[in-house]
Amino acid sequence: MAAGNSIRLISTSTVKHKEYPTHQRIELTPWDLQLLLVDPIQKGLLYHKPKDQSEITTLIHHLKTSLSRTLDYFTPFAGRLTTIENNDNNTVSYFIDCNNAGAQFVHALAIGVSVADILEPVYVPQQLVNSFFPLNGVRNYEGISKPLLGVQVTELVDGIFIGCTINHTVVDGTSFWHFFNSWSEISRGFDQISKPPVLKRWFLDGIDCPIRIPLSHNDNSDGFALPPLKERVFHFTKEKIATLKAKANSEIGTNKISSLQSVLTHFWRSVIRSQTPDPNQEVFFRLLIGVRPRILHPPLPEEYLGNAVQAGTVTIKAGDLLTRRLGYAAWEMNKMVALHTEEKLRSFLESWVEKPRILTESSMAGNALVTSSSPRFNVYGNDFGWGKPVAVRSGAGNKTHGKITVFRGVEEGSIDIEACLSPEILEAMGNDLEFIHV
Repeated sequence: MAAGNSIRLISTSTVKHKEYPTHQRIELTPWDLQLLLVDPIQKGLLYHKPKDQSEITTLIHHLKTSLSRTLDYFTPFAGRLTTIENNDNNTVSYFIDCNNAGAQFVHALAIGVSVADILEPVYVPQQLVNSFFPLNGVRNYEGISKPLLGVQVTELVDGIFIGCTINHTVVDGTSFWHFFNSWSEISRGFDQISKPPVLKRWFLDGIDCPIRIPLSHNDNSDGFALPPLKERVFHFTKEKIATLKAKANSEIGTNKISSLQSVLTHFWRSVIRSQTPDPNQEVFFRLLIGVRPRILHPPLPEEYLGNAVQAGTVTIKAGDLLTRRLGYAAWEMNKMVALHTEEKLRSFLESWVEKPRILTESSMAGNALVTSSSPRFNVYGNDFGWGKPVAVRSGAGNKTHGKITVFRGVEEGSIDIEACLSPEILEAMGNDLEFIHV
């Protein structure tokens, strides 16, 4: 069944937090501003329907009410982006105006679609899953007039999908799941959230706010066309992860290679093996590194709301990646991550202010695998009052060839990798015995 025919919109409304007498203004950092021209974060959770299915209207009302109460803490999500044109040097500045214009709330019905239709296919039914998210096709800079947060609650025959779209200049993955976790707490009866967000953005000393970026960066004409892509979720059990980690560390004679670095390297090798590249061709793996624990002066709290991630790239010749053992590339990945010291991060921020570089879809889709999200995020603890989710999926936002989204698996200690790649590569990986049998 085509997704366009199976989704029926029931209602669209605006949800606001409790009115405040004055507008709060939140400045944006280089980590935020570099994302203006790309897509929001889109992640959602799939649930079985509550046992008492008689009153879906009551459930929708409850979700709206609990969302409004959650926005009392996450006030920027109900605001809009605002710009200032600096005529003295032909630049523009952006900030968040917490004006309580409101978040978008959509109630939809997926006619004839069941939980099994999402979970059972080998490949993710992309068109269907994408239709579970609001604000599709909206870029982050459009937050001037579009909601910074959109929520869509979609009824399935036997399930419910809660999809969230949040402007990427406002949050990174840590802040996204902080919000989702907080909303589920309020929904299941908490009087207040367990971890209030820290709304004030962090800047280097001496940085003039708002940061100015050239007006030319406001041009969104990227002209980038995606090749045909498919998505598949690969599941790694706790036991398989432990085997890969032990193998990688023993080959190098260390204990520093992490579980995630071992799994990602194993995945990377299979992707490159399926492409049969020239052995001398350089291949790239780009990681988004969380920097909250790396900023120490002053310490950046885990509850910091905003973007606090830095991209780092591992570059290896294809022949070395495939002929040398797992531990070789995993150790290169570990060393690259270790290089991201507070000094390096501060240097990036200083140079960015001097020469802003705004990311585009094409610049993010180079000849590389790009990993986002983290198995550390609390995905399956999001109980809204009728049980925990059975799956997590992401929307169409920022989906390019090589996009690798990492989630904690349903079972304790497991990891799921949602891979967006060419159909040929995904098929080859499914038949790659070295990849499947660890």
